[in-house]
Amino acid sequence: MAKAHKTAANGPVNIRAEFRKLGILVEHGNDQFRAVREQYGSIQRTLDSHTQALATHTRILDYHSRLLEHHSELLEAHSETLKSHTEMIASLSVDMAIVKQDIALIKSAFKQKVDRDEFAALERRVALLERKR
Repeated sequence: MAKAHKTAANGPVNIRAEFRKLGILVEHGNDQFRAVREQYGSIQRTLDSHTQALATHTRILDYHSRLLEHHSELLEAHSETLKSHTEMIASLSVDMAIVKQDIALIKSAFKQKVDRDEFAALERRVALLERKR
């Protein structure tokens, strides 16, 4: 038979029953800890997968940063080329205006000159006039 101890407030206490209750509480606590451990493991796996995803995203971001830097350098080089071409086009435009003026002068000079046929006719007339004299 189980020993009963007297307590002042509650009366006699059965120690075996108390140990059983304590065992049940310990089992319940162990179940709760097991559930927490399982949740922790699941959380840890999720955290590990997120860490891997972040590492992948970091590598992708680094690649895109290098690519953006390369494209910026190309854009800068193209801007310099465009500036150079703009200056060349401006120079060609000035040269073309000068050529147009020169052609206009040559055209007017040709209009004032006689061609070979007219010159030959004038020579004959002058020769006739000189003979008559």
